[in-house]
Amino acid sequence: MKLVVAEFLSLDGIMEDPQWTAPYWNDEIAKFKLNELMASNAHLLGRITYEGFAAAWPSRTDEDGFADRMNSLPKYVISTTLEKTEWENSHVIRENVVEEISKLKEQTGGNILLAGSATLVQTLVKHNLVDEYHLLVYPVVLGSGKRLFQDGSTATLKLVELITFSSGVVAQIYQPDRKQSSS
Repeated sequence: MKLVVAEFLSLDGIMEDPQWTAPYWNDEIAKFKLNELMASNAHLLGRITYEGFAAAWPSRTDEDGFADRMNSLPKYVISTTLEKTEWENSHVIRENVVEEISKLKEQTGGNILLAGSATLVQTLVKHNLVDEYHLLVYPVVLGSGKRLFQDGSTATLKLVELITFSSGVVAQIYQPDRKQSSS
């Protein structure tokens, strides 16, 4: 399986609490996110993102099947503090995170989709486990907040696709350039 980090970002790289994305949402972005979700066979989430999703998604429905897919996918939550999961098909990974995620990636099937979960993303980047980044970059500057790439992070990426939406949002699809970063 391919591990895909999917994030909403401001122009200055902020990913935290993306309520600022709402004015830009449109049918094009909804279709992009639906296709991304349908290509996935599992979700990987940090505890905080999991708790937010678990509070919102179980009660949602839609004609396109997005909510059904969100609710039925296996969800792997990285947490040392989460006591129990109530959202359908959720599993907690408490230790050996890098090894357990590596095992998940060895399974056959679609992508493992990771949304939000800034701390978890940093761990995956550090251990070279991310196979693709789906970055929806919004035409706003927020000035402060959690960033996708923290100070001191390094990565060499290659752009594989660029999609411009009518709302001014740009989807940037990157893959790690492992040849470049190993030289």
